[in-house]
Amino acid sequence: MKTILKSLILFTGLAIAAPLAEAQVSVGIGITARIAPPPIPVYVQPDCPVDGYIWTPGYWAWSNDDNDYYWVPGAWVAPPDPGYLWTPPYWAYDDGYYGYHPGYWGLHVGYYGGINYGFGYGGIGFYGGIWSGGHFRYNTAVWHVNSSVIHNTYVNNNYIHNNNRYSFNGPGGANARPTAQESAAAREHHISATHSQIANQTYARSNRSQHASVNHGSPAVASRANGRAFTSQGHATTVTHTTTHTTTRTNTSQHINSGQHNTGAARQQAQQQRMQSRASMQQHTQARPMQQARPQMQQHTAPMQQHMQAAPHPMGGGGHPAGGGGGHMGGGGGEHHR
Repeated sequence: MKTILKSLILFTGLAIAAPLAEAQVSVGIGITARIAPPPIPVYVQPDCPVDGYIWTPGYWAWSNDDNDYYWVPGAWVAPPDPGYLWTPPYWAYDDGYYGYHPGYWGLHVGYYGGINYGFGYGGIGFYGGIWSGGHFRYNTAVWHVNSSVIHNTYVNNNYIHNNNRYSFNGPGGANARPTAQESAAAREHHISATHSQIANQTYARSNRSQHASVNHGSPAVASRANGRAFTSQGHATTVTHTTTHTTTRTNTSQHINSGQHNTGAARQQAQQQRMQSRASMQQHTQARPMQQARPQMQQHTAPMQQHMQAAPHPMGGGGHPAGGGGGHMGGGGGEHHR
């Protein structure tokens, strides 16, 4: 009788553990699609408008409602706290699907699929700049800044030029695996996308001109800075905001309409002042360097996996992005003329 009871307990434990193990496999994948995203477009990076802001490169996201990809413009944003760097999102092919892995903030740049986003994100590592003494120093070899307001700059041309435009990892796309440094960064605490980043994606999703079925891989708005929209050539644009059929997305146009520029600038100035205040407090209260600090962070978790029903359409070609060391103080980079 005891033997039978032990067997039942063991069987029940295995039955419970099985779905848990399966759920853990899906952690980190936000959404899936059956078709590959378009190539990464080539575009000009606008100047960084505010000292302390970090460049978050543009990427293709997927809309379930529209069954379509849409381009989320690259943008200068304030990090959640001094010392944090952005690991971009990426798509990866696996077992018939292209899975979306959301980006995150952390003390080190992690794995982003070997995708060459340009501007210091060349597929492996990060070369856009470094944090030093609570302030960010910009590498103007790969990042454009407004020199009238930003003076913490340096030039480091020691990075690998990578000109491929693969938008996903896997057959027909980038061929890269996490380095030891990237794997270590993945185990650290992360902070998910900020409110301004979410607003940027919501704006892109609601604007038909950003959808691949409309722009055929050449979005009307390639990047954003300080409330302004820019074309791929770097020209300021006043693209008409044409919403999709989904009514829950209509309120996000306020983040780019010209009538909201003053409000946006005020929010950015206030956010910059808060960052500088936190940096000053950390310099006076912490005995160890900034990159060793481990403030309490929100654990990044990805939404549930969703499967799409579009027809398969993998991209052709293959490639292996150039690499380099990743991490907080440097690493491999990419061609900055994107």
